[in-house]
Amino acid sequence: MLGENHSIHREFPDHHQKIDELVLNDPKFKALVVEHDKLDKEIRGLEMRESPVGDAQMEQMKRERIRLKDQVYQRLNHA
Repeated sequence: MLGENHSIHREFPDHHQKIDELVLNDPKFKALVVEHDKLDKEIRGLEMRESPVGDAQMEQMKRERIRLKDQVYQRLNHA
């Protein structure tokens, strides 16, 4: 769905407390979350404004968002 919010807190609703704790105590985890949410916001903005960005570029951005989400998930399960 275009413009759907994929922020980390929305993607992992059962882990809000753990996410918040890790953001406060783990700088690497915080950097992943910030980078993911920033990229998600950029993607949503482009989708909503129908900005001129090529399909290949949009797909690359979405793949990067998935990669970051996977890294966050791995850290959530190993913390």
